[in-house]
Amino acid sequence: MHRHGYKGRKLGRERGSRKALIKGLAESLVIHESIETTVPKAKEVVSYTEKLITKAKKGGLHNRRQIISALSTYESASKLVDELAPKLQGRSSGYFRIKRSIVRRGDGTQMARVTFVDDLSQAKPVSVKKATAKKPVAKAAKTETPEEDKETLETARKIDSGSKIQAKTSSNQAARRTGRRGNR
Repeated sequence: MHRHGYKGRKLGRERGSRKALIKGLAESLVIHESIETTVPKAKEVVSYTEKLITKAKKGGLHNRRQIISALSTYESASKLVDELAPKLQGRSSGYFRIKRSIVRRGDGTQMARVTFVDDLSQAKPVSVKKATAKKPVAKAAKTETPEEDKETLETARKIDSGSKIQAKTSSNQAARRTGRRGNR
C-alpha cells in the first residue's frame, strides 16, 4: 500500500473534531504559553502554531485575519500578534520545545510539555526597522495662503459629495421606474 497523500496524524478523530482539537490546543498554547498533552498531539500543535507565529511576525491585516480564523478566539490572536510575535523577532523558526514528561496512569500514554524555547516573560520586543522607499513630493507653487487652501478643499468636498448623492438617487429612481436594477 502506498503512503502518498497521507499528511499529518489522525489522532483517532474525524476531520472536523481533529481540526477543532488542534485549534483549541493552539489557543491554549498561545494564552498560557505552555501546555501538557500527549506526544503526537504536541507534535501536531507545534507545527500548526509555528506557522501562525511566522504569519504574526510578518504582520499586516491579511495575516492578522488568517490568524484570527486559525485560532478560536480574537483575544488569543491579538495576544499572538501584538505581544508574542515582537518578542520572537530574533528567531526564525523553532519557537517551541517538546519535553517528554510522565506516562499517563490510566492508559500508559507518554505525555509531553510544550513550551516556548525563549523565556517570554523576560524577553523584550525586538524592533525591526523596515526600509521604506520615500515617495517624491511634488512641490506646487504657493500662491494661496493656507486658510484659502483649506476653504477650497472644503468646497470641493461639498461639491463632490453632492454630485455623488444626486447620481445615486437618479440611478435608484430609474431602477424603480423600469423595475430593474443594474445593467441586465
